[in-house]
Amino acid sequence: MRAVAAGHPATADAGAEILLEGGTAADAAVAATLASCVAETVMTGLLGGGHGIYFDAATGRARNLDCFVAVPGLGAEPREVALLELDVPFGTELVHYAVGIGSCGVPGVPAGLDALWNDHGTLPWPRLVEPALELARGAVTMPAAHASCLRMLEPVMTMNEGAEIYSPGGSLLDEGDLLRQPGLVPALESLAEDGPRGAYEGSIGRELLALMEERGGLVTADDLTSYEARWADPVELEFRGYGLRTRSGLSELPAAVARLPELRGLEEPERALALVGALLDELPAQNGTTNVSVIDDQGNACVFTTSLGLGSGDFLPGLDLHLNSMLGEADLFTEGLEPGDRMASMMAPTLALARLHPAGTLVHVEPGLSLETIAALETAGFEVRAWDSRHHYFGGVSVVTRDGAAGDPRRNGAARIL
Repeated sequence: MRAVAAGHPATADAGAEILLEGGTAADAAVAATLASCVAETVMTGLLGGGHGIYFDAATGRARNLDCFVAVPGLGAEPREVALLELDVPFGTELVHYAVGIGSCGVPGVPAGLDALWNDHGTLPWPRLVEPALELARGAVTMPAAHASCLRMLEPVMTMNEGAEIYSPGGSLLDEGDLLRQPGLVPALESLAEDGPRGAYEGSIGRELLALMEERGGLVTADDLTSYEARWADPVELEFRGYGLRTRSGLSELPAAVARLPELRGLEEPERALALVGALLDELPAQNGTTNVSVIDDQGNACVFTTSLGLGSGDFLPGLDLHLNSMLGEADLFTEGLEPGDRMASMMAPTLALARLHPAGTLVHVEPGLSLETIAALETAGFEVRAWDSRHHYFGGVSVVTRDGAAGDPRRNGAARIL
C-alpha cells in the first residue's frame, strides 16, 4: 500500500502524485512539504525549520533528520535587536510571542529536503518542485482551520508584505477564500533551477541577506553557507510489544512514554488520569506547525514536520516567503546557545482519539471526554478547562500505516491511499 497524510488536501495530493509516478517515500515527502509551503503558509514555510524521520524497509534502519533553525550571527559582532512582543489568543488562552526581523533564525527546511532527497530520493529534484509550483501559479482554497489560525495570527501575518497576501483589499481571508501568493512562483522556479541550496547560496539566499541588511536582522552569509542538515540515530523505545523510534528534545516524548502505564482495560476517567500523569512534564506543542507522513510500496516510511514558529511578520519582497520567528520563542532556548548552534525543538507528534493537555495543575480537554472523566480529574486535584470544540491548540497530526492513513481534522488535514 502507498499512502500520504498531510495538513491540507493539496499537500496530500502533491505527495500522492509523486508516489503514483514511482517516487519513494522521501520523494513524496519532499514534494508534499514543498506543497505545504504554498498551501499551508499560515502554518509553515520554506524559511522555517523542521525534524524528520526516515525508515528504510530494506535495511530496517530508521534515522532522524534535524533541519531545525540555527542561532544566527556567525562572522558578525554580537548585538541585540528589538523584538515586537505579542500575546496571541489560542481560544481562551493567551500565548506570548516575540516577532520582527530580529526573531528570524537560520532556516533549515531547504537543507533538510536536500538531505532527504539526496539520501533516499530517486526522482529528479525539479520534478519534486512541480506540484508546489503548480499550486503557486494558481490559488489554494483556505480550509476552516487555516482561516481560524489566520484570524488569531492576523497582527503578524498582515504586519508588512503579508497584508497583500492574507488581507487583499483590506478583508482578511476566510474559509473558502482563495489564497494567492504569486511571488512563490519565481521563488520556486529559482529553487527548481538552483537546487535546494539555492535558499542559502542562490537567489533566495541573496534576497534573505538583503532583507537582513535593510531591516537589521541577525542572519549572515556565513550562517547560510555553513548550515547543514544532520542525520542521527533515533531514540529506541519498547512500548507494549512495539518498537518505537522517535527523538528526544523539549517534548520529552521518550520520558512520557516510559511513564505511561497500561491503559487497556481501564475506564475513560482512569485513562485520562494516566495520560495527564505521563504528559504533566511535557511542554506545549509548537504552534504554527504542519506534518507530512508517507509510506511507499516498498514499505519505506517518512515523517517530516516543519514550522515557522509564529512567523516574524517579514516576507522576502517579491517572493512571498515568510521568515521564521524561532528566536522569539523563549521555550526553544537552552543554556549556552551560540551562533551556529542548533536550537531545541518540541517536535514529536502523538495521536489520541480525544486529546488533553496538562499545564501544571490546569488540564485542557477537548470534546469527547465524559463528565465522569472531568470529575475524576477534578477529584485528583486538577482544574479542568473543557474546550467546546476541537482546536489546533492541541496540535496537529498526520499518520500513515500499512493499513490506512489519516490527516488531522484540527488542521483540515487529508490523506490519500493509493
